[in-house]
Amino acid sequence: MAATISPTLATVSAADSFLCRGCSLSVSESQVFGMTLRRSVESMSRRNRASATLPQVRIAADASMGKEDYFSEKPPTPLLDTINHPIHMKNLTTRELKQLADELRSDLIFTVSKTGGHLGSSLGVVELTVALHHVFNSPDDKILWDVGHQAYPHKILTGRRSRMHTIRKTNGLSGFTKRSESEHDAFGAGHSSNSISAGLGMAVGRDLKGTKNHVISIIGDGAMTAGQAYEAMNNAGYLDTNMIVILNDNKQVSLPTATLDGPAPPVGALSSALSRLQSSRPLRELREVAKGVTKQIGGPMHSLAAKVDEYARGMISGSGATLFEELGLYYIGPVDGHNIDDLVTILWEVAATHTTGPVLIHVVTEKGRGYPYAERAADKYHGVVKFDPATGKQLKAKSLTQAYTTYFAEALIAEAEVDSKIVA
Repeated sequence: MAATISPTLATVSAADSFLCRGCSLSVSESQVFGMTLRRSVESMSRRNRASATLPQVRIAADASMGKEDYFSEKPPTPLLDTINHPIHMKNLTTRELKQLADELRSDLIFTVSKTGGHLGSSLGVVELTVALHHVFNSPDDKILWDVGHQAYPHKILTGRRSRMHTIRKTNGLSGFTKRSESEHDAFGAGHSSNSISAGLGMAVGRDLKGTKNHVISIIGDGAMTAGQAYEAMNNAGYLDTNMIVILNDNKQVSLPTATLDGPAPPVGALSSALSRLQSSRPLRELREVAKGVTKQIGGPMHSLAAKVDEYARGMISGSGATLFEELGLYYIGPVDGHNIDDLVTILWEVAATHTTGPVLIHVVTEKGRGYPYAERAADKYHGVVKFDPATGKQLKAKSLTQAYTTYFAEALIAEAEVDSKIVA
């Protein structure tokens, strides 16, 4: 996952050509802004080429893997071993953050292999979690996970790594965020889709107290289908309160539905809309560069840069972006959720801007990322029992009784067989 900066000089040349047409600018004005834009891109390209020459620290395949697709023994985690709290991540370089993400992912896989739990969703947010705790200052900055089942990496980085073996056990760590468990768990969800509402309440309370901390709500594309989420976004847009909403889009609007022909992929209007938003990459990149230039230019050029940013936004925004922005949220994305360079850069920029109102960052991730068996599975290893990391084989113990849901389903079917009015 080497960092890539894809705005090219060809893109900027295209930008130069539309600056005059789209924004009614004079030739001289467009040339000035085009030169500034080009310098910004060239600088980003030079940094990218320089970083590409650095040695990459990765947990790579070795003899311990044998014929399996993953390690049979847990790889060493020298950098993760030094991280007991988020403050220990502040001075890490981008290369070290990438190494930390690799070590965190392998540590998570081997931990959950012994306990069972929510694996796929947690693997998908490893880079996002690392970036969040590198940029923001938890617990002063409030980070809310919706619904919290993907917060295993968050728990490891916030002082609970030594207790992860107790997760979901009596007197052990909760499988979700829990306020009484850690000061870094800003909200303990009882159900999904309430992180934006809770975050908005915290942001309003912050403003009433006159403090300056950030509030970040991370919500999945599945949880985003609930009405409560849209009610909260509508309210946040109306109040124009500074807060950050991160839409974690892993293309799992719902878990694959079992059918007679096998699992069916997630379907629905939101799934289709988010898929359409994952296009028009060159113009998305242009917009990100234009936004950066907008912040750097002051005086008479500020309105010029703002016009260009607005024009770029209009060109790239699909129906989903239009919806979010009509609700009053400034839309940024889609962003590669496994590119730490991009995540850190964008989060730093958003964190440094205190007068934007609510911002929605659309982050695209892959559920089960980094574990081959999870990546290939239909459910992305959403929830697992104990398993063998090397083979991915889950060790399902035989139970003397059936699950509660099985008894419930059988009872419901029995009732439906004698009463035609029962349909669900």
